[in-house]
Amino acid sequence: MEEVVNTGDAAWMLMAASLVLLMTPGLAFFYGGMSRAKSVLNMMMMSFGAMAVIGVVYVLWGWSMSYGSQDIAGIFANPFQHFGLQGAIYDESGEFLPGLGNYPQIIDIGFQVTFAIITTALISGALSERVKFGTWMAFAAIWVTCAYFPLAHMVWGGGLLSGSEDGLAAKLFGTSDDGEGGLVATVSPIDFAGGTVVHINAGVAALVLALVVGKRAGFGRTAFRPHNLPFVMLGAALLWFGWFGFNAGSAFAADGTAGLAWVNTTTATAAAILGWLLTERLRDGKATSLGAASGAVAGLVAITPAAGSLSPVGSIALGVIAGVLSALAVGLKYKFGYDDSLDVVGVHLVSGLWGTVAIGFLGTETGLFYGGDYKQLVVQIVIAVVALVFTGVVTLVIAYALKPLGWRVTDEEEARGIDEAEHAESAYDFATALK
Repeated sequence: MEEVVNTGDAAWMLMAASLVLLMTPGLAFFYGGMSRAKSVLNMMMMSFGAMAVIGVVYVLWGWSMSYGSQDIAGIFANPFQHFGLQGAIYDESGEFLPGLGNYPQIIDIGFQVTFAIITTALISGALSERVKFGTWMAFAAIWVTCAYFPLAHMVWGGGLLSGSEDGLAAKLFGTSDDGEGGLVATVSPIDFAGGTVVHINAGVAALVLALVVGKRAGFGRTAFRPHNLPFVMLGAALLWFGWFGFNAGSAFAADGTAGLAWVNTTTATAAAILGWLLTERLRDGKATSLGAASGAVAGLVAITPAAGSLSPVGSIALGVIAGVLSALAVGLKYKFGYDDSLDVVGVHLVSGLWGTVAIGFLGTETGLFYGGDYKQLVVQIVIAVVALVFTGVVTLVIAYALKPLGWRVTDEEEARGIDEAEHAESAYDFATALK
């Protein structure tokens, strides 16, 4: 390549992409361990299925819809502009196109596909033990196209929820010169690595599907206990490790911002574990391993949008509150009667909302607690609400459109175990073990 490439940045971004991709198998262990023994394989297959479907779809039209230059109403970009990544890898002279940092754009494409994969896989935790695998695969392809790609464009691709001169923030508070002859919003929305695009997006989709698909047989009467807590802890560890690619990688360089995101990610996650365990201790008298693993994920979720905007001390406050909020929120499904099987709503939606809005309070440059005014807080609330409504409506339409395929396995298959019904396999050969 003739262009100047910072090989350190390029190497870091390739590593970050690999770390984020690892998160989805990590999620498979996390969700699989939380499931019952007769449904663990199906739960893990839903994560691997999302990797398979979206790994193909993203190359065909996902990048183009998310980051193409042909904007359509600020909601998505033309899916045919870079269909099959045409015109997204090389320029007219055959050289690699530049990316967001000092490296080729193809590295950005690799990084971003991993975000689309993990976001879709997160939703599956609300559907444990009762959903047909084929319907899930169809949903994954349609949802990522109609919900994830548009929201990625709106927030990160210069669309309606970005800091562009045509975005909602600019309409609310006006524009200013960007220093390069263009205009940007006076107060730009902040979503460093995916509070809206990933966690609010997946969390509200999970809530909608839980309501449409319905409850597991015995919900509210049967104790759906995790069958393998070491799996849960392993999954949480892999998620935490991969999250450094998720957050520090979103600096798009091996620089100080990446370092700040790394430290904030660690700090907020540690604090969230403490917040969750303290809540359990006061409420139930015991601090559990499941609580530690879930608290870690809650902290990771909350710091995702804020990783580059907070101080490490501010990250402690963010994390503690996220741990407490999510520990309390996971019980709401019993109060309101929706079967969010593995607490996607309680962890990802609640902590994602908190992390997105908290920037308006804790952001070191524009937050209320650091001398800022109300504008950043208003903008953060607006983008969170728009993401909620947009994804909620889109997911509801998709959920009903797929009803002719059939969402649920039969009652007999659910009772016998979805692993056997959908995959003709079982995770554990108890008969042989007893011989």
